[in-house]
Amino acid sequence: MSKKEISIPEEIIANKIHLIREQKVMLDKDLAELYQVETKQLKRQVRRNIDRFPEDFMIELDQEEFTNLRSQSGTSKWGGTRYAPMAFTEQGVAMLSSVLSSPTAIKVHIQIIRVFTKIREVLKNHSDLLLRMEKLERNTSKHDMQISQVFDLIKQLVKQEEAPRTQIGYKKDNK
Repeated sequence: MSKKEISIPEEIIANKIHLIREQKVMLDKDLAELYQVETKQLKRQVRRNIDRFPEDFMIELDQEEFTNLRSQSGTSKWGGTRYAPMAFTEQGVAMLSSVLSSPTAIKVHIQIIRVFTKIREVLKNHSDLLLRMEKLERNTSKHDMQISQVFDLIKQLVKQEEAPRTQIGYKKDNK
C-alpha cells in the first residue's frame, strides 16, 4: 500500500450506515469526516448542485428522526447543529463523488461503495435464507396439522376401547 493510499476499516464505514425511512443512508457529518472536509463545505457543495440530489439520493432529516438517531447512538457528538442533517443513499454518495472531487474524497468514495455492495450481498443472502425458512415453516405447519389429526384419531380409538362392553355368551342367574 502506497503512502498516499487511504484505508478506512470496513467496520467504521458500516457503523456509519443507518436505516432511515427504510433506506440505508449515511449522514452528512459522517461523510464529511470520512472525506476529510468540513460538514458545512459538504453541505454547501450539495446546495450548489441540488439538482443532482433528488429525493431518492438525499433526504433532510426531520427533528423527530434526528432526535431518534441521536438517542440510538447514546451520546450526541453533534453539538448544536443549526440545520437539519442530510442523509445520503448509496446513489447520493455516488453523486457526492462528482461534487467533491478531491483525491481523498475519490478514494474514500470507492471504499464506501464497496461496503454498500457487501451489505447488499449479505442482505440478499439473508433474504434467501428467510425464504427457505418460511417455506420450511409452512411445510412444518402442514405436517403439524396432519400429526394432530392422527392423534385425534388415536384418542377416538382409545375412547371406544374404554367404553363398557356388553358381555357375549351365557349369563349366570343369581338365584
